[in-house]
Amino acid sequence: MQLGPRPATLGLLLLCAAAASAGEAEELHYRQGEHRADYDREALLGGQEEVDEYVKLSPEEQHKRLKSIIKKIDLDSDGFLTESELSSWIQMSFKHYAMQEAKQQFLEYDKNSDGSVSWDEYNIQMYDRVIDFDENTALDDAEEESFRQLHLKDKKRFEKANQDSSPGLNLEEFIAFEHPEEVDYMTEFVIQEALEEHDKNGDGFVSLEEFLGDYRRDPTANEDPEWILVEKDRFMNDYDKDADGRLDPQELLSWVVPNNQGIAQEEALHLIDEMDLNSDRKLSEEEILENQDLFLTSEATDYGRQLHDEYFYHDEL
Repeated sequence: MQLGPRPATLGLLLLCAAAASAGEAEELHYRQGEHRADYDREALLGGQEEVDEYVKLSPEEQHKRLKSIIKKIDLDSDGFLTESELSSWIQMSFKHYAMQEAKQQFLEYDKNSDGSVSWDEYNIQMYDRVIDFDENTALDDAEEESFRQLHLKDKKRFEKANQDSSPGLNLEEFIAFEHPEEVDYMTEFVIQEALEEHDKNGDGFVSLEEFLGDYRRDPTANEDPEWILVEKDRFMNDYDKDADGRLDPQELLSWVVPNNQGIAQEEALHLIDEMDLNSDRKLSEEEILENQDLFLTSEATDYGRQLHDEYFYHDEL
């Protein structure tokens, strides 16, 4: 059976795309180590529709909306934005737009507009046809077998997200399917799925060897390649918090589930480093308005997108 292009699971696809996009964006943003202000402007304005909308905003309206956003970030209302407040706001922004994207996808997947997404509708949207594999029959072709395994994992996640007796997923269940890391009842499933894939000896943990997968050092090489050294460092310093040489289920979760906390903290620190004029390690409204362009080309405002989203700047929300 020829399947044509064989996409990975949606979660893997999103992770790979995000990693690639982040690397490409970083290269464009800082070409040969030099910061490009025009890239910030491009990121702020986006496509032609966003350009047109931005142009329509008067400086006074931009100023007004920005001040409203600053007020919302300032959780303790003391007139200053701390690293913690900025980081929390950026993480909230990430989650908000992820949920908005999932809601839009739901409408696209729900082919018959009945308020639920069936497994067949999911397949049609993803692969242009309904695919059904036998769970107990492996395929001879290695690439097709790999796709079969990924497709079956998607189906298991789809079934786990479905909490009622209906055959399809409602919006809340669809969000759980697309973003299991955001839904409590999916946490155990995510952990078990990761253990099934990586815990080869079945002890309930993932060792460094299991973490590295099929890698085996070339016996003629004096040391591991650079990418293996990087992965080992991540295992020891980022994931193995108790330093026991293996990942327990909670540590495993921090590996397999995308975590925006570190990204948000880095952006918050960057903003404070660049905008804190009096070195008190927090930002006043005056400091932000003095550096308005920088703030509007950061993740704190999703590169200015929040100025066009009432969820963020509207006083009543």
